[in-house]
Amino acid sequence: MTPTYLGTDVRSKWEYDESHVITALLVKKRAGKYLIPESVDLECVEYCVIYDNNTISPELMLKDDGSDDDGADDGKHTRLSPSPPQELDAFQPYPIEIMPGRIYLGNFKQACDPKIQKDLKINAHVNISMETGPFFVGDADKLLHIQIEDSLEANITPFLRHLCHFIDTHLELNSVILVFSTLGISRSCAAILAFLMHRNGQTLKRSWAYLKKCKTNMRPNRALVAQLSEWEKVVIGDIVTDIQNPPY
Repeated sequence: MTPTYLGTDVRSKWEYDESHVITALLVKKRAGKYLIPESVDLECVEYCVIYDNNTISPELMLKDDGSDDDGADDGKHTRLSPSPPQELDAFQPYPIEIMPGRIYLGNFKQACDPKIQKDLKINAHVNISMETGPFFVGDADKLLHIQIEDSLEANITPFLRHLCHFIDTHLELNSVILVFSTLGISRSCAAILAFLMHRNGQTLKRSWAYLKKCKTNMRPNRALVAQLSEWEKVVIGDIVTDIQNPPY
């Protein structure tokens, strides 16, 4: 049975509105007590994740009424402790949000997870890998499958115009798009970079900086970076970004 998680954000509303974990709920504080939204059925929750900006303790004790307390354990508290390693290994992270509520970047495992598709309301896939996923198979309107290997011989250039057109079209249709590759680090990141350059008419450098903030471990291979440099010339009419220097 799939475990049920409840993600709670105990920061201020403006911090929550500025950025938050996609599936986390804002928990309001009133008279020193955190109030779980009435819509949450706590009997169905197996794991509860609580986060803020400055928690310094690995443990948090909560009263049964939901308020926070640093006092001694009097038997009326529920102790929430860090999950054991085996549970953390089984925890499935969600795709990275690139364009709020519209474009996500992920890996093949996430693309095959029906719960993630449902939670994020994904209704279009861009698959940049050799594997075939379980969703939208045979539906060219909802699936763009660019079959290139994860190698220095990979050539994504012939597909870039179609890639950008596919994503543009789905944005106009108010679709939610997941772009993914096997690990979500090289090929799918190259695809996102190409689209950002096209969409915003901007340099590879600027697109790279934006994506790096979203996904710190992004790393298109050197061959793909060279092809993105040529794509930069197509998009803005010149090669501006010096890919010989770090961080490329």
